Amino acid sequence: MKLPLLAQRMFNTPLALHPAKAEVAVAALSERFGITRISASDWLGDDEKESFSRKGRDKGYDVVGGIAIVPVTGTLVQKLGSLRPYSGMTGYDGIRRAFLMALTDDAVKGIMLDIDSPGGEVAGCFDLVDEIYRARGTKPIWSVLTESAYSAAYAIASAADRIVVPRTGGVGSIGVIVIHCDWTQKIKDEGLAVTIINYGDRKAESNPYRKLSDQARDAIQNDVNTMGELFVETVARNRGLSEKIIRKTQAATYIAADGVELGLADAVASPDAAFRDLIALTGD
Repeated sequence: MKLPLLAQRMFNTPLALHPAKAEVAVAALSERFGITRISASDWLGDDEKESFSRKGRDKGYDVVGGIAIVPVTGTLVQKLGSLRPYSGMTGYDGIRRAFLMALTDDAVKGIMLDIDSPGGEVAGCFDLVDEIYRARGTKPIWSVLTESAYSAAYAIASAADRIVVPRTGGVGSIGVIVIHCDWTQKIKDEGLAVTIINYGDRKAESNPYRKLSDQARDAIQNDVNTMGELFVETVARNRGLSEKIIRKTQAATYIAADGVELGLADAVASPDAAFRDLIALTGD
């Protein structure tokens, strides 16, 4: 994958991502921007490569004690084409397929969303959240955080029947961010000139090779506000809280106990303890 393609997915597009993660990603792209090829095989060991090559036969979850464990880790993206996380990313498409298969799997009595993620793309997130929310009552669905669930990951966690967070974990960051990267000064410093020819005055209004106009900024802010309100409404519905409470968080993050006190999670417990409780709940 080329870094310019990664840049397209990071800049000028709404992200439901923890701010610290966004800063790291932007810094990495800024340093390495250019034509560089990234291959998943650079990170995967032999066992992982074999697992990935067999993804067509993989349900995307493991069943332990009648519980389907669906992994939701790393940065979340709309389409990864894999049922399992790899290269530090999880696809909403893979989560959906694994979740729906677990719902109809006779060997599965309950579903555990194993979440540790700073969030990711807005695109595809809320459709998945609604899918999980609508499945409530079919089988017990728990979000067990194996550390933290922020932003888009928290949206997914909130769709479950119950959220359990470890004492050092965190929840929240219920907000949306757009990062606009202005390359005009860099281009000028390098002695380059970029000409954009467009039909329609607003066709290239958020292009990184032009300074961001007030009109373009207002348009982006409007989109961010719309998606932010959708986020607030969705979490309020999922958690049975008022939109006012969620909106008042102003996208802050909360350590485990504080998140429970606010109503963003249900209990503070280790992942192992939460897993045992879920097995006990679904046992005969």
